[in-house]
Amino acid sequence: MHGTPHIVSDVMTHTVAAIGRGAAFKEVVRIMHDWKVSALPVLEGEGRVVGVVSEADLLLKEEFRDEDPDRHTQLQRLTDLAKAGAVTAGELMTAPALTVRADATLAQAARVMARAKVKRLPVVDELGMLQGIVSRADLLKVFLRDDEDIAEEVRREVVSYLFPAPTSAVRVAVREGVVKLGGRIRDTSLVPVAARLIRAVAGVVDIEFDLSEHDRSSESTTVPSAHGESAWPL
Repeated sequence: MHGTPHIVSDVMTHTVAAIGRGAAFKEVVRIMHDWKVSALPVLEGEGRVVGVVSEADLLLKEEFRDEDPDRHTQLQRLTDLAKAGAVTAGELMTAPALTVRADATLAQAARVMARAKVKRLPVVDELGMLQGIVSRADLLKVFLRDDEDIAEEVRREVVSYLFPAPTSAVRVAVREGVVKLGGRIRDTSLVPVAARLIRAVAGVVDIEFDLSEHDRSSESTTVPSAHGESAWPL
């Protein structure tokens, strides 16, 4: 019916800087600087991801450098204090690593990042082996998709399925990722279904409708936009 959403493997970075458990503190800092990244996956064996070291983990050493924490702080921040004294990646890393599969949708990856408040995720296979890394910037690449590509997918995968000609006459236009549907359809109850399907199309920013019942075309019943505002005329 409707097109497959873009998945993590479409946008992830395949060449990834990674470290082993035994990597020294300064080596971790140096690799982050050279690769211009804010986190590194920690690997063991043939490449299984066992943890992640981030800039936040490294900065704890600086935070507690000249501080003698009181007992309350010691009790509340035991893990942070342990990392402040770390000298290897194995001691620094957050484990188990928060990861994502290559076949996860971009929406799924975005939800994981948002809930965990992280900027990037190692991408792994079913055995936990590193395949790449996906960042917030990678997830936003989908919005660089050309408007006409989006319009063509909406026509092919949504409009032709829900509102086939000749019983319906629907026009599709896309501007800056905003999809606008106008014309006449047989059943406006299908509009919420169309909205859900169109939102799943990669690169869609928002949806606007200006649709009327086919058998009441003279009355021009306008369907409100997804935000409850007046629809854009087409």
